[in-house]
Amino acid sequence: MSEERLVTQITPKSEDFSRWYVDLIRRAELADYAPMKGMMVIRPYGYAIWENIQRLLDKRIKDTGHINAYFPLFIPESFLRKEMEHLKGFAPEVAWVTHGGDDELEERLAVRPTSEAIIGYMYSKWIKSWRDLPVLINQWANVVRWEKVTRPFLRTTEFLWQEGHTAHASFEEAQAETLLILEMYREFVETELAIPVIYGQKTEREKFAGALATYAIEALMSDGKALQMGTSHNLGQHFARVFNIRFEDNNQDLQYAWQTSWGVSTRLIGALVMAHGDDSGLVFPPQVAPIQVVIVPISVGNWRETVLPVATEIKNNLKNAGLRVFLDDRAEYTPGWKFSEWEMRGVPLRLEIGPRDVKNNQVVACRRENQVKITLEITGLETKVKELLAEIQRAIFDKALSFQKENTYEVEDYKEFKSILEEKRGFIKAFWCGSEECEAKIKEETMATIRVIPHPQGEQKKGRCLYCQKPASIAAVFARSY
Repeated sequence: MSEERLVTQITPKSEDFSRWYVDLIRRAELADYAPMKGMMVIRPYGYAIWENIQRLLDKRIKDTGHINAYFPLFIPESFLRKEMEHLKGFAPEVAWVTHGGDDELEERLAVRPTSEAIIGYMYSKWIKSWRDLPVLINQWANVVRWEKVTRPFLRTTEFLWQEGHTAHASFEEAQAETLLILEMYREFVETELAIPVIYGQKTEREKFAGALATYAIEALMSDGKALQMGTSHNLGQHFARVFNIRFEDNNQDLQYAWQTSWGVSTRLIGALVMAHGDDSGLVFPPQVAPIQVVIVPISVGNWRETVLPVATEIKNNLKNAGLRVFLDDRAEYTPGWKFSEWEMRGVPLRLEIGPRDVKNNQVVACRRENQVKITLEITGLETKVKELLAEIQRAIFDKALSFQKENTYEVEDYKEFKSILEEKRGFIKAFWCGSEECEAKIKEETMATIRVIPHPQGEQKKGRCLYCQKPASIAAVFARSY
């Protein structure tokens, strides 16, 4: 297989972004389509990213005082029907189990679309006194939502996620928790995934079914469309009243608990592809890359005797230094093919070593994100590689941040708003009067929604609503989205 043919297996990003995305996910072996409509198989290379996300985020979750548990996959229909607003929000997407073997069930079971209902029931059993609060529980699980239109990682019938569910003694504590998690998500996505985000509150129209308020982090993909990366919900006392989650306070009065829920999913993997990838393939930030460094020995002459032993020693030293490293010593592929292959798979750093390099005690290092090659001495290579990976991580974030800034616009005129959406896309900041009617009309006419009302709003100038031109003081961020 020639290097030229390898590249043409992926539709150019500039030609067809949607096809490029799917081609790349399948060619790079992140995922493949399952035989069941709307479902995917996450392949080992893709699952390794999820494991890295899990490891890095789970530490943050635990460092903020939360603990992990696991709740059942199946939820009795009566639990969902107790909270009709919640059921209404998910009803079209719920998968139902009606039989166990050949026997029809007395009550249908929902396959978990989210866990507020089952967790609410359990919390009503566990929480009796103010001394039992707060309850800070998270679970890593799978979810099923019968989506009509699917795309690998971004929206599939089944996906993986973490969902936190907490209970508190007061609104203030629940609100503090909600914003704590929002900030944790922001820091995690920007630090580890190298994706800059905007964050704030969702409108009433866009909030989670049953929530008092929903907050989210939103990122701009490289085609100019927004992607919701994570949400944090202040549930108020809504579910507590439905499931009778009450506690005796310090004055021995019964009070309903205040709750939150929050989560991110395997959608983050799709975001990595769309935010950083290019025509040559994936570009992974080192922090979450399945392989951080690939070593390619140049297979000329008696390379197995002269080059491979040195390459193996380098691999072992880098691995012992805590790096994820792979030595590609396959003889059936040429070095050029390997260069293209690992470039397409998004490995942040490639080390090339041939007979001349061995003689000069050096390797050639090639950075994936900018294709720059430099020569590094083998002596002390572990430290230099770690420093280089940190530089790459920062560079990938800085590039994405520059893209976000270049594609964020402030407008007052509705005609200009529509023009930007058609010709440029991106985030558009504009004033909004707070009317659901204006919000709905904008979505109907442009397919753009309010992604967030930035939080906190701070000192805002007053302006006029983008749509109706009435006086407005809410600064909102609009975009077309996935």
